Amino acid sequence: MMMNKMTMVVLALVMTTFYAQAQQFKALLFTKTDGWHHGSIHEGVTAIRTIAERNDFQLDWSENAGLFFTDKRLAQYSVVIFLNTTGDVLNEEQQAVFERFIQSGKGYVGIHSASDTEYDWPWYTQLVGRMFHIHPRNQTALLRVEDRNFPGMQLMPDTRWWTDEYYEFLEEKADNLQYLLTVDESTYDYKAQWGENRVAQGMDGNHPMAWYHTHDGGRAFYTALGHLPGTYSDAIFQEHIYGGIFWAATGKGILAQPEPVKKKKR
Repeated sequence: MMMNKMTMVVLALVMTTFYAQAQQFKALLFTKTDGWHHGSIHEGVTAIRTIAERNDFQLDWSENAGLFFTDKRLAQYSVVIFLNTTGDVLNEEQQAVFERFIQSGKGYVGIHSASDTEYDWPWYTQLVGRMFHIHPRNQTALLRVEDRNFPGMQLMPDTRWWTDEYYEFLEEKADNLQYLLTVDESTYDYKAQWGENRVAQGMDGNHPMAWYHTHDGGRAFYTALGHLPGTYSDAIFQEHIYGGIFWAATGKGILAQPEPVKKKKR
């Protein structure tokens, strides 16, 4: 017996709703820029779509803050991903919406120039944790894993040569940052100068590249990697991004520290 057109439409809607509910969580990918526009945004969007498909979570992508940053619209998401955003991307009303979103226990993920965004919004600078100051030219340098208990860090080698645009950061805006990756400043030339007053001087050998923390009731993950388009096709980098998305969206994935083994007395 053939179904009529109305029945088929209703069935399709039911199946779509069921599939959306069956997925782990829902994420909003936000790529609005009000300044430098990274050429790697396209590759980043493609990579995060691949990550979403592989890990069975729903993903929406937009540069339209007015459409998505409302209380009703944003409430459907578990995490918002700022991918290579720059400058002032949200107005005051949209900022208040995003603050309420995080305060409700939701998550934020910042990738690369997400730390070059909204300098004049103190709450956001605390959410990111540290803000971009300056960078030298693209170079290959040695990355070090500082914390392997966070999701997505298990596949990373202890040290890895990596080519990127290495940000130097301003002071910490939050006192509970948990660092995941650092870059060895002795392995590349970190010097740079933009005008008279903006100078790269290094970070005294403690140069973070990725971190996470809790903020104002929610969760925040940031990675400074991701300037070059080719980095987004790297499988280990994709795992790094997904680990941040998974934790920010769910609060899950951090492994418990193993108990020290007590030596038996002879």
